[in-house]
Order: sequence, then C-alpha cells, then structure tokens
Amino acid sequence: MTTLPTPPDILSPEFAADPYPAYRVLREHYPLLHDKGTDSYLLSRYEDVQRAFKEPVFTTDNYAWQIEPAHGGRTLPQMNGREHAVRRALVAPAFRGRELRETFLPVIERNARELIDAFRDAEETDLVARFATRFPINVIVDMLGLDRADHDRFHGWYAAVVAFLSNLSQDPEVAAAGRRAGEELADYLLPIIRERRAAPGDDLLSRLCTAEVDGVRMNDQDITAFVSLLLAAGGETTDKAIALIFRNLLARPEQFAAVRADRSLVPAAFAETLRYTPPVQMIMRQPAADVAVSGGTIPAGATVTCLIGAANRDADHYDRPEEFDIFRADLGPAGAFTAAAQHVAFGLGRHFCVGALLARAEVETGVNQLLDAFPDLAFADGSPPADAGVFTRGPRHLRVRLGRGAGGRRTA
Repeated sequence: MTTLPTPPDILSPEFAADPYPAYRVLREHYPLLHDKGTDSYLLSRYEDVQRAFKEPVFTTDNYAWQIEPAHGGRTLPQMNGREHAVRRALVAPAFRGRELRETFLPVIERNARELIDAFRDAEETDLVARFATRFPINVIVDMLGLDRADHDRFHGWYAAVVAFLSNLSQDPEVAAAGRRAGEELADYLLPIIRERRAAPGDDLLSRLCTAEVDGVRMNDQDITAFVSLLLAAGGETTDKAIALIFRNLLARPEQFAAVRADRSLVPAAFAETLRYTPPVQMIMRQPAADVAVSGGTIPAGATVTCLIGAANRDADHYDRPEEFDIFRADLGPAGAFTAAAQHVAFGLGRHFCVGALLARAEVETGVNQLLDAFPDLAFADGSPPADAGVFTRGPRHLRVRLGRGAGGRRTA
C-alpha cells in the first residue's frame, strides 16, 4: 500500500523557501486540494489552470474583496462581457502597436539609461534595488505625464498595493496600508485628472481622460483605479522578471553567453523565465457554478487559487519542465506575449494581461541596455541568490560585479 505524502501548506516557511517541490506533490497527488489556511481550492495542473483562465464559468468576482479595496474601485480584471470589452478597448491602444513603439518606447529607453548611468562606474551593484524595482514604476509615472520628482512616492504606493494583493495571511496592518495607499494615490491623481480633461496632452493620463469607445468614457474613479492597477500589475511583473532573467542566465554561463552574443534570444530568455520562475505565482478565480476538474469538483462561489508556478512546470505539458532552457522547442517566444502563449504567467483568454507587450518592451530594453553597459556581469559572491515570496516571487537582492563598461573603462 502506497502512503500519500502530506498535503503541502502554502503558508508554511518551507513553501516560501522553495514552492516547487510542493507544486510537484500537488500536481501528482492532490490536483484539487482545499487549502484551509487560505480557504481556497488549489489547482496545480496546466490543463486545469488553463481552463480556469479561459472558461467563463471561472469568474473574477473574487476581485471585489481581493483587489478592489486597494485600487479604490472596479478594475478591468473584474469586468466581463460588453463592459470588459469596452473598457479594454479604451486602454489597450497605449500598450501595443504604433502608440507603444513611437510614443512610449523612447520613455522606456530614457528611464533605463538614466538608472544605469547612476551606477555605470561602480564596481558592483544590486540590480534589484538600483534598477529592477525602480525601472517599471519610473516608466509608468513618465508615461502618465506625472511629476518625475514623485517617483519615490509612487514607488511607496506601489509597494503597499502589491503587499495588499499578496496578503494571503490577511495581516490587518498590511491590508490597512494597502487601502491607505490607494486613497492617497487617488487624492494625488484627482486634481491632475481635472486639469488633463480641460487641457489634454500627449501623455497616457490624457489619453485615459479623453478616450471614448461606443459612447463610453472613463470616469475619475475608473482612471484612478486603472492607474493603481497599472502600478501594481505592471510594476511587479517587470520588476521581478528583469531580476529573474539575470539570475537565471548568470547561473547558466553557456546560455548567458548565447544571449549576450545574440540579442534576438532576449525574448526567448524572457519567455522561459516567465515559465520557469513566474514573477506572479498564483491568481485567484471564483466559479459561478460547480465545476469538475482533475481530482474532484469545485463548488460554486468558492475561491480557486490557480498555481501558475505549478502549471508552468507540468511534465504533461513541457519536456524537462524542471530545467531552464531558452532553446526549448515547446515554448515559442513569438506568441509568448499574446493570448496564444504556451505558458500561463500572463493568464489566458479574455483576461490575458493587457500590459504584456509593455512588459516585453520594458524587459527587452532593460536587459539589452544592461548587457550593452556591462557585458561581463557576474554574481558578486559567485553564487545565485534565492527567491522570496509566495504570491509573487523573485530575488530580494541581486548583487553583481559589473566588469568592463561598453566604452572599455575598467569598472571592476
């Protein structure tokens, strides 16, 4: 008689230290598990997580308590049907195509360059503290046309809102800080929104104030909630992805050398990082009816925790899923940033991340500029740092030796 392993506890210190062994246990033995600590049903197999993201029976009604209090209003992921289609059409143009390429790519490039300039002549630096956590927030502030002197304020609001969304243990102080950040952000934005409505410019905030689809425009609360969502979702994925790409590549010198020599491999390195170590490890859903999945039935109205980090290492979907390989054949980078992605790091279906192409532009720009400036990057202490976090996950620090700068100067 085979004895089943103990069901993993996703709030335990062991899980926080390394969730991937627990994910394997869940996929193999507990594909549907009610987790008492979070009072949610855990889905860990790729097929089930994919269904939860694609099938309409899995709603985002849970966001009413999970994210709305921090954002100060309903946001795009909460909406469905025509409301979702119209709101997405209002905001999507800024995050794709010509508008992203011509209007906002220069903003992304400038911010990457300015951050790198601040440590270009150093012997070593912490890529998380000095670049990754600052870069996407600075970009968003500049895209919105807000005061660059307020970068630090936005970084504080971003950190508090992300902590609220990641608060699986429901710590009341973390929850209160997240709600307070949302209120402060709205108070900051409202007078600026009034100014932009009266005299719009070329910035993203002006576009949000003036956009109209089928006679629908965004009201003030729509805009403040979307900006809060953009800071949290847009910042966290890009922040951790950049750190994780370098951590994953520097730990594998042959793959790092390949990317350094052939920059067309940067999208593949990003896609494989999203699969192997997704910055967002889990996303919740709430079924409108009872749903049968692997391992049993989820009751209507329950909270479902879709374990992205587990699904992305499912051996039934990927060859050698526990290996980081930018050359893998089962993860095409061409579609990795669209709703046809072969990973689930950006979700799938109608709620596929609207900012995925913005994230791609930021990550590719940041990675390429860092490689241009520091072609001889290496871990400062010779070994890769561990990841931290449960809801979102990545290295808290990434100290690197910077080597020789692009101009040949000695910087280490």
